Amino acid sequence: MQKKISIIIPVYNEGENVSVFYNELNKALNNKFDYEIIFIDDGSTDQSAKIIENLASSDPRIKYIEFSRNFGKEVALTAGLNNCSGNAAITIDADLQHPVKLIPDFISKWENGAKVVVGVRKKNKSDTLSKRIGSWSFYKIMSRIADTKIIPNSTDYRLLDRQVINEFNRCTERQRMARGLIDWLGFRQTYIYFDAGNRQDGKPGYSFTKLIKLALSSFVSLSLVPLKLAGYLGIFIILCSAVFGIYMIITDYLLNIQDFSGPAILATINLFLIGIVLSCLGLMALYIANIQIEALNRPMYIINKEKL
Repeated sequence: MQKKISIIIPVYNEGENVSVFYNELNKALNNKFDYEIIFIDDGSTDQSAKIIENLASSDPRIKYIEFSRNFGKEVALTAGLNNCSGNAAITIDADLQHPVKLIPDFISKWENGAKVVVGVRKKNKSDTLSKRIGSWSFYKIMSRIADTKIIPNSTDYRLLDRQVINEFNRCTERQRMARGLIDWLGFRQTYIYFDAGNRQDGKPGYSFTKLIKLALSSFVSLSLVPLKLAGYLGIFIILCSAVFGIYMIITDYLLNIQDFSGPAILATINLFLIGIVLSCLGLMALYIANIQIEALNRPMYIINKEKL
């Protein structure tokens, strides 16, 4: 029996691209696979929803979900994965920056045993200097603080096995970065590297502000380090002020070789007390971190294989 592939495409104001993307997709698949196409219209204000409806009326393989408003790409991807029926699903953007012709390569790697196939961007000609710097900074920080390994320049162009999809659907947090959650799930991954093409038409759905919000959400959901920063800072201040205070006591009172002023002594004491306050905040952060982990309500474990 031929396995079924779900192609999941989040759409936000891509009216100029949807039909072109659909034609390119059919060329790439060329009836070699059993597949369904799921468009998720994320509250578009152009003709995207109408165009998708017209395509669906002429092709029974096309399904679509239309949001009541713009909920964001991460939610659109989640809705697609929640409602797909394939043995595997491929998530891909509709602007043709993700090369559609590589889809058979994704499927081939999946058929060879990979549970997750990740598209990794080598370069993107349309990226501005600020976006490149921001992307480099984001992955650099995430590699240091995240509890999950994040592959630099990985994209939402990826294939997920049905087992991975089922586990992804068990994750319930609302502020999410889909690719971060997929990486958190684990499973055997392999990679396909590509050069991003030029955007076909229209403007990117992700503004700089949205990218900043996504980055902050990722820092919070995938790492507890930001929550603990106050504690780390407090410990650093306590150590520095304690060393300086001991130096003042030895040189001023024991050796009598230096006379520190009253304000200097008071500033050192205040610095020490501030460090204690920040350390206490860090201790409280540990309890808040436990609350956050429970509130996220992620599954406690992920099973790859079992024999009971």
